Amino acid sequence: MSKLIESKQPKKQSIPKTIRFLFGGCAGMMATCVVQPFDLIKNRMQLSGEGRKGKEFKTSFHAISSVVKNEGFGGLYVGLSAGLLRQATYATVRLGIYSTLFDKLSAESREPPGFLVKVVLGMTAGGIGAFIGTPAEVTLIRMTSDGRLPVAERRGYKNVFNALIRITREEGLLTLWRGCIPTIGRAMVVNAAQLSSYSQSKQVLLSTKYFNDNLWCHFGASMISGFFTSAVSMPVDIAKTRLQSMKIINGRPEYSGAFDVIFKVVRNEGIPALWKGFTPYFGRVGPHTVIAFILLEQANQAYKIHILKDTSGGGGL
Repeated sequence: MSKLIESKQPKKQSIPKTIRFLFGGCAGMMATCVVQPFDLIKNRMQLSGEGRKGKEFKTSFHAISSVVKNEGFGGLYVGLSAGLLRQATYATVRLGIYSTLFDKLSAESREPPGFLVKVVLGMTAGGIGAFIGTPAEVTLIRMTSDGRLPVAERRGYKNVFNALIRITREEGLLTLWRGCIPTIGRAMVVNAAQLSSYSQSKQVLLSTKYFNDNLWCHFGASMISGFFTSAVSMPVDIAKTRLQSMKIINGRPEYSGAFDVIFKVVRNEGIPALWKGFTPYFGRVGPHTVIAFILLEQANQAYKIHILKDTSGGGGL
C-alpha cells in the first residue's frame, strides 16, 4: 500500500538541462568580466623568465604597473573576448554537466553524493568542457601574452574571432587544440578540486548550526574551494600556459609536452617557479569561483522558486 501511495505522489520537477547549461555559461562569463586582469597578469607571470635571463617581473604588482605603463589601463583587459568565449564553451559544459549529474544522483539516493563521487563528477565535467573550450583557451593565452613580446614579434590579434581565423589559416586547424592534453589534465584537476571541494565545503557548513543554504554559505564554500583549487592546479596551469604560448623555432617546438615544460621550469627556475604568479592566479580563481558559484546558486534557486514553484530548497551544487 505504501508503494502505491508513493507512486501516486507527483514527481518532483528538476531544472531542465538546457537551463542548467545556460546558467553555468552565463555565471562563468559574468565572473570573467571581473577577473580578466588577474588572468592576464597570471599568464604574464607564468611566462616571465621563459627564454630570457632573469625575471621580467619581480612581483604581481610590478607586472600590473608594467602593463599599465606600457599598454595603458585597457591593456589589463586584452583578450577579454577570448575569455568570454572560453567561458561560453568551457564553463557552460562543465558546470552544466556537473550540476545535472549532481542533482540526478542526489534525487536518486535522496542525499548528496559522497566526496569521491563528487571528485569523479568534477573530473568528468572538466575534461569534457576543456576539450570543447581549448580553441578559446589557446587564443586567450596568446592574446594576453602578446604585449610582453617585442613589437616585431607580436601577433596582433584584433579579437578572438580574428585569432581563431588567423591561427587556422596560418598554422592549421589542429593548432587550436595545441596543449589540449595538459588543458584537459588541468581542467580535470581544477574541477575535481573546485567542484568537489565546493560541494563538500557547503555540505559541511550546512551541517553546522551557523549556516543555512543562502548567500553566506555559498560565499564561504566558494572561498575555501578557490584557495584549495589554486594550490593544487598551478603547476599544471603553468605547463598549459607555456605550451599554448610557445613558438616554433627553426622548425622545432620549444617544448615536447607538459612534462618537458615542468622539467625545464624546475631545472632552470627552481621548484617554487611552479607556483609563480600564485597571487594573481588566486586573485583570478578565488573571485571567479565566488562570483560564478554565487550567481549559479542564486539563478538555480530563483528558477526553482519562481518557475517550478518549489520552495523545498536543495538542488544546487
